[in-house]
Amino acid sequence: QLIFDEKTGNEKEVDEKEWKEITQSIVDPESGMFHKGEKERCFAYSQHAICDHHGFVIAVKTFPGNMHDSVTFFETYESIPEEIRENIHQIALDAGYKTPGIARFLEKREVIAYLPYKRPMTKKGYFKKSEYEYDAEKNQYICPNGEVMKYTTTNRTGYNEYKSDPKKCENCPLINQCTQSKNHTKLIQRHVWQEYLDHAEERRNTAQWKSHYKNRKETIEKVFAENKEYHNLRYTRVRGLEKNQFQATMIFACHNLMKMARRKWDIKEMQEKKWEEMAKK
Repeated sequence: QLIFDEKTGNEKEVDEKEWKEITQSIVDPESGMFHKGEKERCFAYSQHAICDHHGFVIAVKTFPGNMHDSVTFFETYESIPEEIRENIHQIALDAGYKTPGIARFLEKREVIAYLPYKRPMTKKGYFKKSEYEYDAEKNQYICPNGEVMKYTTTNRTGYNEYKSDPKKCENCPLINQCTQSKNHTKLIQRHVWQEYLDHAEERRNTAQWKSHYKNRKETIEKVFAENKEYHNLRYTRVRGLEKNQFQATMIFACHNLMKMARRKWDIKEMQEKKWEEMAKK
């Protein structure tokens, strides 16, 4: 297969494995095919927003619906005004953002990340990855039967690969709970930045995590719920990435203005009540 290389202006040969089929909308090519869980597949845009602990939105970015949260996070975070970004010390994220890259990105910026528990994707009846003990000093894994799984290579996606000895696994009494491999080899992958994710996982069992993470339902979850219900954030009314970014910005700006007005009104009411009590005395 030959494709045109825009950088060199020449044609170059590409392996068939590098090709990826993408479904594109004829009406709105900038949108992306969205599919999550049992929801119907449709062309859509996704809004990614960050708010403070009062529920005021400080950044919002629009992306095609087929882009994963872990990819869009970096651009969304960098869109926060610099004077606000410098004062961010803690952030709570949902499971879609729980990746080694994001954990490292935040730790390097001295931002404490509060990430949720993510259920392992292991098949029923098989050992979970956490049941294989990692030896950081020797850079190897120990399987539930006590055998060593040695490091073999680092693949192109940034994962270290650890493989078992097929001769020892062939007659292992636990092999049916370990692997379905035809050559009796168990493979475990560990990201090169896994240590940053481990730091966030250790933090999940602290009192700080419990007190901070529960605030998500009162801040960002509430923000999206209100804007979907009352300000038409649930549906796209325009075509194109730029127009949808403008629409989302206006929706969240109105949300901030309404929230500010309510807060000022509450303060005014509190002051009036206080004056009435003082007048009675």
